[in-house]
Amino acid sequence: MNDRIQVSSDTTSPAKTTADIAVRLDGVAKSFNNTTALHEVSLQIRQGEFLTLLGPSGCGKTTLLNLIAGFTQADRGEIFIDGALMTDMPAYQREIGIVFQNYALFPHMSVTKNIGYGLKMRGVAKAEIDKRVEDALALVKLTGYGERRPRELSGGQQQRVALARALVIRPKVLLLDEPFSALDKNLRGSMQVELKEIQRKLGVTTVFVTHDQGEALSMSDRIVVMSQGHIRQIAAPNEIYRAPTDPFVASFLGDVNIFPVTYIGEKDHIAALRLGDTALYLPKERVRAEVGTSALELYVRPENIVLEPANDQSLLTGTVVHHVFQGDHVDSYIDLASSASKRILVRTAGLHVLDLWPVGTLVGLGMPVSDVTAFAIPN
Repeated sequence: MNDRIQVSSDTTSPAKTTADIAVRLDGVAKSFNNTTALHEVSLQIRQGEFLTLLGPSGCGKTTLLNLIAGFTQADRGEIFIDGALMTDMPAYQREIGIVFQNYALFPHMSVTKNIGYGLKMRGVAKAEIDKRVEDALALVKLTGYGERRPRELSGGQQQRVALARALVIRPKVLLLDEPFSALDKNLRGSMQVELKEIQRKLGVTTVFVTHDQGEALSMSDRIVVMSQGHIRQIAAPNEIYRAPTDPFVASFLGDVNIFPVTYIGEKDHIAALRLGDTALYLPKERVRAEVGTSALELYVRPENIVLEPANDQSLLTGTVVHHVFQGDHVDSYIDLASSASKRILVRTAGLHVLDLWPVGTLVGLGMPVSDVTAFAIPN
């Protein structure tokens, strides 16, 4: 199998009608200075969905967000919001709310005026602006902060103001461009929970851009994994983590061990692989390669490898060389006895592993076949 781009949609939900789609992109492409940022991307975002665009820097996720917002014009393709064509519509007519990385608050304006600015520009009556601003302040838990200036607020409070400003206009779509990147770890975690609660309460369709895998997995209804201007996979967080359809997706989301394996054959929807000197039998859907493809790579999450006493029946054996205590789990590094791989990572919940398998112990390794995936080695 060649290294073609594979796109997987979420098959756990029923098919959506046109009325259920908040945003639709049909073959949207964009280049900058002869460099292609997006390669004819097609995507449907459901009404009320929290969809995350995830990928490394330069993958095209911010370009895609800017195209939806109307800040950038597509070279090809069409963009629809609530069924209306928006491809050439200016940003201010798209009924989009957006929160930027740096919040982009007006430093000379009070919190109240910052939040109400969009309503004022739309010609909303002052009494209505006052009411909606107060409601927005209550929503983001900033009641009583209306007269402060941005410089008098913490980073988390500024982020709330930016969110309130985006929501007060009652947007059809809320766009979030890495809004937590400037916050420390603890504050970032609490803001993730608050944002998700607000999004669920309002039911606003939300497109969230991040390069943080943990953020994407914890907050999203679906995740769009992107690389080099392509969509590599679209699925619910659990599916995209446990059943990646692409080697890039498997390696980008979380830690993974990669073993060289050989495809022996298949029978009755069971694929036979050879890992070192041992045969390994996987459900055929777990092997992303055509029969006849000889060299494959087996992708295994560290939490899906089990340490056990070494014996003749062990799938693999190795020596414990290092333990790293991580609070709720222990990361163990194992040097394998065979040539299948050099060093692998095993992740175990709890502390018992430190006593059961001290450094220097020869251990056996097991792995449930339902939690591993094999891919053809890219050309």
